[in-house]
Amino acid sequence: MSEQIKLDRSCMRNSSLAIATAVTIIAGVTLAVSGLAEAQSSRQNVPSSNGSFGPIKQVDAGLLNVGYVEAGPTDGTPVILLHGWPYDIYSYVDVAPLLASKGYHVFVPYLRGYGTTRFLSDDTFRNGQPSVVAVDIINFMDALKIDKAIIAGFDWGARTADIVAVLWPERCKGIVSVSGYLIGSQESGKAPLPPNAELEWWYQFYFATERGRAGYEKYRHDFAKLIWQLASPKWKFDDATFDRSAASFDNPDHVSIVIHNYRWRQNLAEGEPKYDALERRLAEAPVITVPTITLEGDANGAPHPDPTAYAKKFTGKYAHRNITGGVGHNLPQEAPEAFAKAVVDVDAFDRP
Repeated sequence: MSEQIKLDRSCMRNSSLAIATAVTIIAGVTLAVSGLAEAQSSRQNVPSSNGSFGPIKQVDAGLLNVGYVEAGPTDGTPVILLHGWPYDIYSYVDVAPLLASKGYHVFVPYLRGYGTTRFLSDDTFRNGQPSVVAVDIINFMDALKIDKAIIAGFDWGARTADIVAVLWPERCKGIVSVSGYLIGSQESGKAPLPPNAELEWWYQFYFATERGRAGYEKYRHDFAKLIWQLASPKWKFDDATFDRSAASFDNPDHVSIVIHNYRWRQNLAEGEPKYDALERRLAEAPVITVPTITLEGDANGAPHPDPTAYAKKFTGKYAHRNITGGVGHNLPQEAPEAFAKAVVDVDAFDRP
């Protein structure tokens, strides 16, 4: 992975002005409608956790210097917990100590573009395509000499766990994936969805425009808070809980990584040729053979597939659990006990 490839930073392919304008108008209208959720900010909020992590550690891994936290005995079974967008390592502030108390060696890294994770070179293309995030995790494991781990995540983190399980199954003792099978491709991203489903992806259309990039750059904290409210409508997080995670979005590469990820998914941005072989394998929608537990919250307001739609994509020992009680998209932070139990239970799947 040492070869650096410079690509066109514009990320956008040429399209007609009419289409771009229409997308901007639609996105703007949808954003205005969705913005009504801001009224939720006046509700009574309660703290979700008084927990904290130990010191942030740093390790050079592949193209990155990765920031991460660590908990539990060093001789315990490794568990890697992966956050999504727009969240950070504090999604696991209550999960990590629960697992550490069970004897697991827990690692929670900041993904590229978050927190204290930085690129080692200014010349590296700020690539957010999904396979690259998975490569980052393999490099992270190599740097810390982790041969095999349970990998668990939600949102981008769940997708990354799925991809690692497909491309490097020998490195996975098992996975826990919120919202199940999330592997996609640029080709599948071309398929239109029913209008109600397209409406849920309003921010993806917004990010397809330069106005959207500028808007996210300028209002990233307000934007993320709106996503938190829409994706977890019953989670009454307080300002301190949000602000603690929002600090990680001040990473200098955050906007570039997020915008590239969503534009890549719509085939509006190029990836890097050195990852083409990985993307071709993922485009085949391969099955996942490692032990897996998938989870879904009963109040997930973010776009997500029905569990029955992906059950057959897991051909190893498998279970699905619906987590009730008004649990939204940020499942590990909203229901840490259920998430930690899934990690412990999927570990048992791998035992005789």
